[in-house]
Amino acid sequence: MAFYRIGVDVGGTNTDAAILNAASVTPHEQDRQRGVCASSKTPTTADVTSGICTAIVDVLAKAQIPAHEVRSVAIGTTHFVNAVVEADPGRLSRVAVVRLCGPYTRAVPPFSDFPPRLREIIGGPVFYLGGGLEIDGTEISPICPQQIENAVSEIQKAGITTVALVGVFSPLDHRGANEAACKKLMLQQNPNLSVVCSADIGSVGLLERENATILNASILALAKKTIRAFCQAMKDLELECPLFLTQNDGTLTSAAMAAERPIQTFASGPTNSLTGAAYLAGLDQRSKSNSSIGNTDTQVLVIDVGGTTTDVCALLPSGFPRKAPNFVEVGGVRTAFPIPEVLSVGLGGGSRIHIDAEDSVSVGPDSVGYRLTQDALVFGGDTMTSTDIVVASGKAELGEPSQVQHLSAPVIAKARAGIKKILERAIDEMKVSDQPVTLLLVGGGSIVYMDTLEGVSECILPPHYDSANAVGAAIAKVSGEVDVIEILEGRDEAAVVEAAKQQALQAAVTRGADKDDVRVVEVDKIPLQYVTNKAVRLIVKAVGKLATPAPGSESAVENLVSWMSTDDNDLPLEETSTVVTAASGSTPPSLISTKHSASINLDTYVPEVTDHVWYLSAVDLEFIATGTGVLGTGGGGPSYLQYLQCLDWLQSSEAKGRMRVVSPDRMNDSGVCVFGSWYGAPSVSGERIPAKIELTTAIDHAVRLSGYTHFEGIIADEIGGGNGMSTFPTSAYYDIPVLDGDLMGRAYPTMEHGTPYVYGHPITPCVVADAKGNVGVVLKAESNRRVEELLRCQCVNLGISTAVAAVPLTFDIVKKYCIPNTVSQAWYLGRAIHRARRSKADIINAIFGTTPGKLLYSGKIIDVKRDVSRGYTVGQCTIAPLSGEEKENTDNHVSAETRHLVIPFQNEFLYAAYINPANPTSEEVICTVPDLISVLGQDGEAIGSQELRYGLRVNVIGMAAHPLWTGDERGLRVGGPQGFGLDMEWTSLGPYQAPRSVIAEFNQ
Repeated sequence: MAFYRIGVDVGGTNTDAAILNAASVTPHEQDRQRGVCASSKTPTTADVTSGICTAIVDVLAKAQIPAHEVRSVAIGTTHFVNAVVEADPGRLSRVAVVRLCGPYTRAVPPFSDFPPRLREIIGGPVFYLGGGLEIDGTEISPICPQQIENAVSEIQKAGITTVALVGVFSPLDHRGANEAACKKLMLQQNPNLSVVCSADIGSVGLLERENATILNASILALAKKTIRAFCQAMKDLELECPLFLTQNDGTLTSAAMAAERPIQTFASGPTNSLTGAAYLAGLDQRSKSNSSIGNTDTQVLVIDVGGTTTDVCALLPSGFPRKAPNFVEVGGVRTAFPIPEVLSVGLGGGSRIHIDAEDSVSVGPDSVGYRLTQDALVFGGDTMTSTDIVVASGKAELGEPSQVQHLSAPVIAKARAGIKKILERAIDEMKVSDQPVTLLLVGGGSIVYMDTLEGVSECILPPHYDSANAVGAAIAKVSGEVDVIEILEGRDEAAVVEAAKQQALQAAVTRGADKDDVRVVEVDKIPLQYVTNKAVRLIVKAVGKLATPAPGSESAVENLVSWMSTDDNDLPLEETSTVVTAASGSTPPSLISTKHSASINLDTYVPEVTDHVWYLSAVDLEFIATGTGVLGTGGGGPSYLQYLQCLDWLQSSEAKGRMRVVSPDRMNDSGVCVFGSWYGAPSVSGERIPAKIELTTAIDHAVRLSGYTHFEGIIADEIGGGNGMSTFPTSAYYDIPVLDGDLMGRAYPTMEHGTPYVYGHPITPCVVADAKGNVGVVLKAESNRRVEELLRCQCVNLGISTAVAAVPLTFDIVKKYCIPNTVSQAWYLGRAIHRARRSKADIINAIFGTTPGKLLYSGKIIDVKRDVSRGYTVGQCTIAPLSGEEKENTDNHVSAETRHLVIPFQNEFLYAAYINPANPTSEEVICTVPDLISVLGQDGEAIGSQELRYGLRVNVIGMAAHPLWTGDERGLRVGGPQGFGLDMEWTSLGPYQAPRSVIAEFNQ
């Protein structure tokens, strides 16, 4: 029995459609067409829907299938994301933000990292209400109906109808009770509100999930109108079947759900191409045979070649694309929602071929684009393109081959070599392992693939390759996902995981998956730091094919059209090009916004230093944030949230003074210095963002317990990572200066690694504090290590993220035992990286121009292992040399070293050693703690141990530690290999050179 599905993919240039007989292909059938009856390509229209109608009418006519036999239509569109990318005030709504957070999250308000233009259009009032969850699922504070009522009244007064509702740790509330209860109360007071719950949009990571929720809320009216138009078009075409939209992860969502969560369709176009390619190539059937596509010794990549660019993505064994890591940037806003990791390179059928005066030939990245059929030589134009090279090589019959007969053999050969190099480079950057590659080739420009590529064992050009995106929409499946925190101690882990799998399977069936086909495709187990009860975050995803509806049983189109109001008819439906930037490629994008430094001349910028006091600007903070990443040596937590908190304090009415830095030598020996830093798991602090008061609460209690009645300055416990910036807002609150230095000169995993404590000065009384008024104290302990253990217990009890403050010390002690000028060092490092990046200069040389060091290795990460031991993230990273081709495209740091490099870590990187791949147990150690080991991406940004992954091209640098760590047995005992249980000796990396002082250089 035949039943048909139609898939449509709306691109910036063309709208593709395909119709499939979903019942015609069985695992035993050798149908090369995979059930595709017909496909069509038509220009995308300004109103979107008429182009869709034209494409659907065309495929129905080609296949000679009556409309009433179509059981479903699935559309992939980039329409919604365009409104955000273009910051179109005519298609975006103002959004009020309601946080369910209790006393937390004030440190980084909503809209903090929005581009000014977008914030001006979307930004509405902000409310902090009771509610929210701790990481274990307990309430931070109860939801308060009176607070909600007051907030709704204020929202109404502001004339706003869309709300982003964001509860702390709401994605881990599998019942959705926290946000749902608040939404119910809001709608009871004002039924006309459109409330978007963040748990429906993204995962853990409050700021990124909130940003995505805000963007989703801002396009609700546009989505409602657009999808109503889609439904009306189906009605006009007499298609009496369900309408679905394809999502970013390659699965389906109903039209009604897409109208509520349009952000989940933002990147559906590339995903449709990838899943369509896998289907057309028979990935599901071939995996049951001996073909390499189903062999676990190979990996599958999809290349989609268009007219201007080529998109490359890795397919997981599930048949779905690999997710982009970390975050996704949309219209300049950091967001978190599932999106495929796609690498785009400047190669397509319209890529220009350039020949210089010395007969050197290069390919692209510029392209004639949609003018290919007018400008290319074979079509009578005067521009040589990659398509002309294909025809001249006899690899395709297009246009008039006689128009390229004059091309010389050397030019053709060099152009083909250039095309080959671009493809090989892109493939290598997207590989997930060092195994051979099976390549699926789709897209109208795929004819540019002419020569065998290194590392590719099989290349498949499936049928209907030029309409793979529409096929992907037609065959998209339905998913269900569960994201929960479970305590495994004393429980059967297999049973806990199985229960989560069953929840995911049921969720998929509830959303429309065929119960006989649904299966689990993904299980992620993420251990939590700082806990000893084997707490783990479980993320389980199940998918299944769409259950087949009975003919004529679906009147949802009629219902949906009538359900959607028509009060938004003034919203435009223009479709334009799309830009979605994912965290993909060989190097993670910079974690530090360039909004401030981008507008200045970095070579002439001068910090404000007056009378030996350095007053920090937004540009200074940006430099320091980048520099603290390098000094973090893999740990210290990300600097981004601290950077945003510092920016907030620049404008804060709570600040009693400006954020400022002075040299320790400017302080009176008898004066008192305080300490305060964040303590706990970054996975918690990134969700339950601080309230601003935790550090000052801990410091106030530490001062009171110490017997002091005054203090005149503050210094960072560690300069590495986020804690390197945590003192700046605190100093502004107290109106005291930050000392240009810190107590580690890097990042270390424990409090006992502070240099004064290493040399016998007291760390107790030591205080931890949270935002709810809870304060814990370690008055005294038998050892500094015991202090750390006691603090850790209290930190876990307070939600695995707190502030900590050690007993204040007088400045004579601090001067003797601090690492001097490290705030300046971070500034100089950050400035050097930003300068080199902008001028395309050598980043490593720029770094060593500020801080002497040694390049330990340049290569590509080929393996990362992680675990949690005693509350720390531990593991090992393995890096291999770059190949000859890769070396040609790096900066000048090419080594003849053929051995691999291993870097074990315990939050921070512990040592670096050469190993022979044939005998990996034999190591030649080249650098160890306490010397600094940093792993840098190609853009110079530091890569934390939590961000390491296969395929990243990295430079590993080493920098000498301060003599307080290396010149005395006490320093090496705590901060050297012995302190981490390593059976090796420290060997000097080179002489230490004190960092320069910003204050001394720029003092007015």
